[in-house]
Amino acid sequence: MLKGLVISIFVTFSCINLYALPENMFYENLSSNEDDSLESFNNEFDSSYTTIYDPLSGYNKLMTSFNDSFYLNIAYPVARGYKKVVPKPARTGISNFFHNIFYPIRLINNLLQLKFKNSVEETGRFLINSTIGIVGFMDVAKDHYGLEPKSEDLGQTLGVWGIGSGPHIVLPFVGSSNLRDFVGLVGDGFINPLSSNSYEPIRIPNSTEEAIGLKLFDTTNTLSHNPDVYEVATKDSINLYIFLRDSYEQRRNKLIQE
Repeated sequence: MLKGLVISIFVTFSCINLYALPENMFYENLSSNEDDSLESFNNEFDSSYTTIYDPLSGYNKLMTSFNDSFYLNIAYPVARGYKKVVPKPARTGISNFFHNIFYPIRLINNLLQLKFKNSVEETGRFLINSTIGIVGFMDVAKDHYGLEPKSEDLGQTLGVWGIGSGPHIVLPFVGSSNLRDFVGLVGDGFINPLSSNSYEPIRIPNSTEEAIGLKLFDTTNTLSHNPDVYEVATKDSINLYIFLRDSYEQRRNKLIQE
């Protein structure tokens, strides 16, 4: 029973859309050009001082060091090896496929934010890409119809309705988050088709082990689009924890305001 509980918690953390992962500060546009990815990140990052509620800073700093070691010594080396084996068109198609699967998360949260036009466009994207786009491997909706993705998650939804971020939290493997976004992660898990805890009619994996395998595959594929950008972006930071914490909180605030 304990083993099952631990696995369920891990899946709750990981089997979600990738907003909470630290690499998503750099991978949002899946750029294959490192300079483009860094330029996009630098344009988004505001170096001005912002007070962040951080009562767990001691724990957070330790977890940041652990995560950083994991990213640099395991996650990104694996992604580089994967990149050498899998050609770019295939990796792009796989990213499109997984993005298409996360449609329920985007739809529900756009509706909860009263963004009805975005909800209609997301539904159109899903229908077009699931059919003409060969179950999502091709983003026909964007490339041929100009329908851009309207990504939203429950953490953003709570922020839109005035819920504060709460204390900053660094999750194992996942990285920077806060109390509001953590609650959002758990909530989104129930409408995430890749989660073993999701609503049964939309659930894809038959077990927590399958859910973990799918998520690891998705994450490795995402990292492979630019496996060096995290190291390049963080190598000159004076204080890695503060850099990642402030970058995350500023980025999330910007997404909520959009």
